Order: sequence, then C-alpha cells, then structure tokens
Amino acid sequence: MDFPTSYEKIVTRIKNIQPQAYAHTRNYVDGAVTYLSPYLSRGVISTRMIWEDLKARQIPWHEMEKLVQELAWRDYFQWVAKTREINDDIKHTQQGIRHYGIPNAILQASTGINGIDSAIQDLYDTGYMHNHCRMYVASLSCNIAGSHWKNPAQWMYYHLLDGDWASNACSWQWVAGSNSSKKYYANQQNINKFTHLSQFGTYLDRDMDELAMMAIPEPLQATTIWKPDTQQKEISPLVLQRDKALCIYTHYNLDPLWRKDMEANRVLLLDTQHFEQYPVGDKVIEFIKQLASNIEGIQIFIGSFDELMDLYKGNEVYFKEHPLFDHFKGVKEERSWLTPEISGYFPSFFAYWKKVQKALRSEI
Repeated sequence: MDFPTSYEKIVTRIKNIQPQAYAHTRNYVDGAVTYLSPYLSRGVISTRMIWEDLKARQIPWHEMEKLVQELAWRDYFQWVAKTREINDDIKHTQQGIRHYGIPNAILQASTGINGIDSAIQDLYDTGYMHNHCRMYVASLSCNIAGSHWKNPAQWMYYHLLDGDWASNACSWQWVAGSNSSKKYYANQQNINKFTHLSQFGTYLDRDMDELAMMAIPEPLQATTIWKPDTQQKEISPLVLQRDKALCIYTHYNLDPLWRKDMEANRVLLLDTQHFEQYPVGDKVIEFIKQLASNIEGIQIFIGSFDELMDLYKGNEVYFKEHPLFDHFKGVKEERSWLTPEISGYFPSFFAYWKKVQKALRSEI
C-alpha cells in the first residue's frame, strides 16, 4: 500500500470508497479497506467529510452502515480521551500482567507466527498495519505474553503513520480487557483465515479457551522496556508578522482548508514537550511534514507552545481542539465531528452509536 500526501489524491481516495465491499471484506488483510486512516488521524480530512461524500452519492444506509460505524468508533475514542484518563487502565485493572515491557520477538518480528511477523515487518517498512493484525499483535503481547498494554502500545504508535493516541490506547486496552468486559484472543485458525496463510503446529494452534490457560510460550518470554525518542532536525527560523493572526497546526490538525481565506501566519508546531511523552519515528515526522506542504504559506516550528508564543507576541491565536493539546491558549475551534450535535462521554460505544446512527439517518 502507499499513502500519497497531495490533497487532491487524498480526496480522490475518498471518492473511491466502496462501502459494500468494505463491509464484506474489511477483516481480511487484502480487504477493501479505505486506507484513509492516516489522513483522518492527521486531521487532513474528517469523519464528517467522508460522511458528506457518502451521503451525496446516495448510497443506501444498509450498504454503508458498517463503514460509518467504524468512523463513529474513531470519534468515540476521541470523546473517551477528552473525558477520561486513557494513559491508565480505563474501566478495569488489566489482569494477568507479568511485566511492563514488550516481548523481544515482537520488536524483532520473530514471534514464529507468520501472519503476525509479516504484519510487523510491514509496519516497519510502510508505517501501516491492518487493523485486524493490530489486534493480533496486541493479543499476543498482552494476553499471551503477559505485557501491560502501555509499552507495546507506545511502540506501535511510534511507527504508525495513522497514529492516533486515543484510538491506539483505547484499542489496546480493549484487547487487554482493561477497556472491555473480556480479553480478546486470536488463535492460529483465526489468523490463517484473515491473512490467507496455512500455518499449523504453532503455540497458537489451539482452541480459544486453551489460549487463556497456557504458560507463556518460550519465543515470547524475553522482554524489553522499549524506550524511544523523537529526533527532529534543525529548520529555518520563523518569519512572523505580528499584525496578522497566528493559526497553529499540529500533527493532528493538517487541514489545508482550515481558515484558508484568512490572512494569517500559519505554523505547524512540532511540540517537543508533547513528543517527549508521545514519541514518533522519523518516517512519521517526514509524513507529517509532507502533508503540511498542502497548507499554503506553512512554516514549521520545533519547540513548545510557550516558546512559539514568545516569538509571536501577537494578539490573535487560533487552533483546533484536541485532547492532547488542551494547554494551548487562544481561540479554540471544534473539529468537524461526524455528528457535531452529539458530544460527551458515553459508557459504551453502542450507547454512543445508537444516538449517532439516529442523527445520521435523519439526514438521508
């Protein structure tokens, strides 16, 4: 797969969505997925924008429902992150923890499970992993090898072009049972089915109920505390006009249409304090910069929000809300939610989805 960074090609990818094929094949590694997650995560496009396109095409609800539901999951996790502390266990204490690192075999793509090892190598090569494979990796790490969810979740986030900490952390916790009523397990039969492989005789080649009872397999016993950092190269100094407003973009808001007609300084803030807590890799940083090039007049600043304010010394500052950047000061604007009229915390996704579904169907 490839991920173009020109806005025109991204919009074309929206136009090419096949909702019915997506619904039937999305769990397979070669299924008709949209490959739009990097652009949604980076705020280049929105869940609402995709909905508007589907609606304009007059696609029947039953054909697009599954795709729209997945869009709603993304917004739901953002609401969880805005209203709950997602860096700790959300609903329950994770059970069966043996360590707080990550198996070396996961880092080295040498678990012995071909579908998982191939997916990890794809992650390293492309910055992308199919969603079902993410669940397999999380299950192997947390529920088979006994990892606490956070360190392996950080490892995966570091490499993902579509890295969204809310979706990533909440999903890992869903697999590990700290954000759900039970742990998620995948055996060899399940992995073979959705990766189109025929591997047998592995430590996962068991019935589902056996997986929860078995000892940690030898290939997963060696572990490491994974400690990454974000490396950033020096860039040209900013040239700011204090008589113009400042529009601050982040790696979660790279919308080239946002306040496009306003005369303003436009700065992509690569917040060093943020990346200390949520590090990402070189490929991710480069991808972010390429997406930012769609924004006319954009400049890049490496530093903290306060350091940027010290340079600007102007009066008008605009930014889009995001739960990881709620320390920004200025005019905070809402993102384009799938259903702007529905907000706040819901105890379960399906309580949220019930209201979202009703609101969207009323628009058709």
